[in-house]
This record gives sequence, structure tokens and C-alpha cells, in this order.
Amino acid sequence: MFRSLLLSIVLLPFIGTAQTPVRIVDPTMLVLKPDLGNTAAQAGMQAAGLNSEVMAKAQHNSTEDHWPIGLRTDSARMANRAALANYTAYLMCEYATDEGAFVLVSLPAIGNFHMPDDLRSMEDIHLVFHSGGVEVIDNIPAKARASKGPAWRDLPVAQILKADDVFATYDLSDDPEALVALEKQGLSKAEIEAVIFRSHERNWPDGIDSFQDRYPKLALFKKYKAYRLAHWGDKELLVIPVEANRKAPLGIRPYLDIYMVFSATAVKVKAKK
Repeated sequence: MFRSLLLSIVLLPFIGTAQTPVRIVDPTMLVLKPDLGNTAAQAGMQAAGLNSEVMAKAQHNSTEDHWPIGLRTDSARMANRAALANYTAYLMCEYATDEGAFVLVSLPAIGNFHMPDDLRSMEDIHLVFHSGGVEVIDNIPAKARASKGPAWRDLPVAQILKADDVFATYDLSDDPEALVALEKQGLSKAEIEAVIFRSHERNWPDGIDSFQDRYPKLALFKKYKAYRLAHWGDKELLVIPVEANRKAPLGIRPYLDIYMVFSATAVKVKAKK
């Protein structure tokens, strides 16, 4: 069930702290050029307990040029109307001006890797809606949180020797031997699901998510800092951690940990000391 977002101003600090989940219900209520620098918006964010860094980030990422392509136009938003309700979104604050009541909503990148390509962003998105554009979700059934993926720091280091031996559309869910190998690594169900999802090219960085885009960049794959997650048969599954690859060239730089299946001869795995 839902409850109205017209809450008393005294509740705002608790909302900001509690990460209140919301659902987008009316994309026509989205404010295309919000002014988060005005006095009312600034006061609302401060009352919600947001620090200056978060406020600045919200202001910076709330304009159309920072939104994924599926949000940038009226026609795209209407075409994606049903999918918008699937965003993992949180209420940051509410405020009011002479133009009416508004809500500021955060769509964290890490919580939305399940969204379609044209609705996914490499950075957190911030949206402002007129009151009624989103609704707070009450009584959410308990469910497992989306996994960031398995830990990689203690995994053997791997070097990519032949980038063109990558299986870019490999479906791990259809390979029982691969699933057994992941289970033997001690991965949880949520971690395995994350690996399956992010081992397909469509969930890789924009510059390598198709053969046409990837082929000219294959030489850059050797620059990846990679780790072996699992091995089975003649396959090697590597993790390309976002944290270890922050200096990777644009176009291949991951915004979440990604995974790649290679033929065993395409990878050199260094023995752990």
C-alpha cells in the first residue's frame, strides 16, 4: 500500500536518514530543469540531513544531460513508463515553492544495474518530481538485496592474453558445470545471479557492449586488472573489479564489477603466493 508524500516538515530529517523507498508512478510529473539551488530546495535538503557534498551532487546530477537516454525525452519516458516503476529509488527530501510541492528522489547506480540499458546510468541519478509523481512504498516484503558481486581481493590475479577469445554472450545460467564451479567458490545465490547478469556483453561498459564497439578496443583488454573467479572445462571466468580499474581507458572502464568468460588458453593465471 502507498501513503501520500505530503508529510509534515518535521518528518523530513527522518526520511532522509531512513532511505525511504519510493516508486515512480507518473513520469509526466518529472521536472525537466529543476532549480535545486533555490532557497526552498536548499532548506529542504538541509532539513533532511543531507550534507553539502550530497547536496552538490544532487544538484549536479538532476539535469537532463546526466540522465540515461531512456529518460531524456517525453517520448522515451512514455515508452518506458512501465519500466520506470522498477527503478530502485529513494526519497531524499521534500520542499515547496510558489510553484507547488516537490520531491527530490535518488536513483543509485549500484541499485539499478537490473534496469534496461537505456535506463541505466554509470552514476547516481537525482530526479525532482511534482508532488504525486512518486509514492512512498509501505510494507515492502522482505527480500534479498541485490548483490554487488562476490569478493575478489583474495582471488588469483589473471592476465588477459587473447582478448578475442572472450565469450561475450555466454549464458552461465545454461551451463550446469559453470554453476557448480561458482557454488564451489562459496558464492551465494544473489552473488551468482549478479555474476550471470554482468557476464553478458549487454551489461558491460558502453564502449564494449557490442562486437562492433568492442573489436577496435580489444587490445585495451590487456590493460584490465583481472582476477580468476572460477575455472571449469576449457573456460576461465574473470572478474574485472571497478575499484581496481578506475584508471582504465574510457569506454572500457567498468562502473560495476563485471565478469568475462574466456577460453582457458586466452588467460594466464598467476599462482598465489
